[in-house]
Amino acid sequence: MLTDKAAQIIKLLQLRNNTFAAAESCTGGSVIRILTEVPGSSLSVWGGVTAYSDDAKVKILGVSAAVLEQYGAVSSQTAVSMAQGIKKISGAEWTAAVTGIAGPTGGSAEKPVGTVWLAWCNPSGEAEAKHFFFTGNRNSIREKAVAEVLNGLLFSLDA
Repeated sequence: MLTDKAAQIIKLLQLRNNTFAAAESCTGGSVIRILTEVPGSSLSVWGGVTAYSDDAKVKILGVSAAVLEQYGAVSSQTAVSMAQGIKKISGAEWTAAVTGIAGPTGGSAEKPVGTVWLAWCNPSGEAEAKHFFFTGNRNSIREKAVAEVLNGLLFSLDA
């Protein structure tokens, strides 16, 4: 259950006296919403940026227009840039980013609906991106993306 994972994440962040921030596109702020449902999360959650448009990714998160042009908004390069951008803005030790195509439209043969890239950035600034392909409707794809963001963060914090 997402709220249980969120509670574990908040507990680990608090034990480390660390903070978390998220840069979200297709999930529209749902990662931060789930985490802030945990009482006491304000001690560890810096907040997030919902950068839904490419323009927001560039102007707010500092994603290079050249990266967007060469690789697209739904790519490992963009996800990593988003995670690093929110780290720079927030100063949070841990960050994550999500960008994808939740549908029902917007997909292509190369990047069909359900294509999602996630990235996590650790306290040393190293970022790792991971590709997912989720099936289902728009809400299902978004929920699965949020779950995987939390899974990756929990795994990193627990390591």
